[in-house]
Amino acid sequence: MPLNAADDGFAETLSRALPKDTLRRAEPCYLEEPRGRWQGVSRWVALPRTVEEVSTIVRACNAARVGVLPYGGGTGLVGGQIAPDGPAPLLISLERMSAVRAVYPQENVLVAEAGAVLADVQSAAQDAGRLFPLSLASEGTARIGGLLSTNAGGLNVLRYGNAREQVLGLEAVLPDGSIWHGLKRLRKDNTGYDLRGLLVGAEGTLGVITAAALKVSPIPASTGTALLAVESPAAALDLLALARQQLGEMVSAFELIGRMSFDFLAEALPGLRQPWPEAPAWCVLVDLGLAQGMNPETALETLFAAGMEAGLVSDGLVAQSQAQAQQFWDIRERIPEANRHIGAIASHDVSLPLSALPEFIETGLDRLARLGDFRVNCFGHLGDGNLHYNVFPPKGRKKQEYESQRADVQRCVHDLVHEMGGSVSAEHGIGRLKVPDLERYSDPAKLAAMRTIKAALDPAGIMNPGAVLRA
Repeated sequence: MPLNAADDGFAETLSRALPKDTLRRAEPCYLEEPRGRWQGVSRWVALPRTVEEVSTIVRACNAARVGVLPYGGGTGLVGGQIAPDGPAPLLISLERMSAVRAVYPQENVLVAEAGAVLADVQSAAQDAGRLFPLSLASEGTARIGGLLSTNAGGLNVLRYGNAREQVLGLEAVLPDGSIWHGLKRLRKDNTGYDLRGLLVGAEGTLGVITAAALKVSPIPASTGTALLAVESPAAALDLLALARQQLGEMVSAFELIGRMSFDFLAEALPGLRQPWPEAPAWCVLVDLGLAQGMNPETALETLFAAGMEAGLVSDGLVAQSQAQAQQFWDIRERIPEANRHIGAIASHDVSLPLSALPEFIETGLDRLARLGDFRVNCFGHLGDGNLHYNVFPPKGRKKQEYESQRADVQRCVHDLVHEMGGSVSAEHGIGRLKVPDLERYSDPAKLAAMRTIKAALDPAGIMNPGAVLRA
């Protein structure tokens, strides 16, 4: 049966079951997404304050066959938070459920509600002498519920893992309105199916996450940052292996940056201070978090010397202060801003086996050259195999001139990723943008199992209809 719209009549009935001012007309900010590709059709947004209110809302939607669209910080890049067509779903924003409920420093656990902004969770952990390691460019806006629902990655995956690895327990409202009280703080709990792992990464299609018990870690005694010039991505991988051989799990981040990134920064943000007079072909940004008694400058200088001796490193800059380390990271974090100024024909968030990365980068350039004259800005989280492989027009041309080629460019890159055993969605999720990709590249047995799980938990199909799986 088709879904019904969350119209004024439904909103009026639902509002009588909720505290005053829980239901509002959906303002434009809830109906837009960062890349401007879609405009939402939702008319109403619910802003609950408790898990019980979320339960009331979802239960009413299930009874009325009204779609539910969980909304976090609105920072997603694949349209998971936007319903551009179909019967208007009810938006549920968790922004009022933003408390850090408890911190347990001895247990290295923090309990936060889904509406808590990532930066606030990081700050709460810091106040307790702990580190919440999830870190990404949108951390001042992104909310915990959305980050868990998309299994966000970011800068520290190499050492600490994706969002899923930060979760011990969840509180969530399931599609029938029932509340799962799963906020356990246990490292070991083998009592049946892992609902926590199922809901994390489901993008709101199997329930609404309302709170989470999160792992936090001791703050490293000292940190160090360096930019090291390498000849090629293959040399960067060898340097990563050398770094991990010397420092083990104390390597927190290992980012690959190509010369095109520096060219784009100079073109789009000419006031930004560049680290080198002439950018190298490739470089890596290395971040260390060290144990007590270790000197970060010494550790990085030792790595630099070993890299030089092995013929992997040709130049390097070791940060001499926290301010200089932040300057290096500003370079990395402003690459996406420069990309937006230039205007990408197609952007790709892909992951591959580490050893396949150099071949993928070169083969991708060759295949794209057969389609036309393009610039490729390749950068990303080399340490965990996640690249942003973005395709741009030649200098002086606009992306709008290549709109007819966008699908071919994306297919070219994604087909190659699939051929080489990679994933076409490394850290941004499927949303609505990549539903065709999921259908094209997923293993048939996996796709069938996903559809079976969806039908079992959400038989009415109300949870984020059209996201991840076609409605």
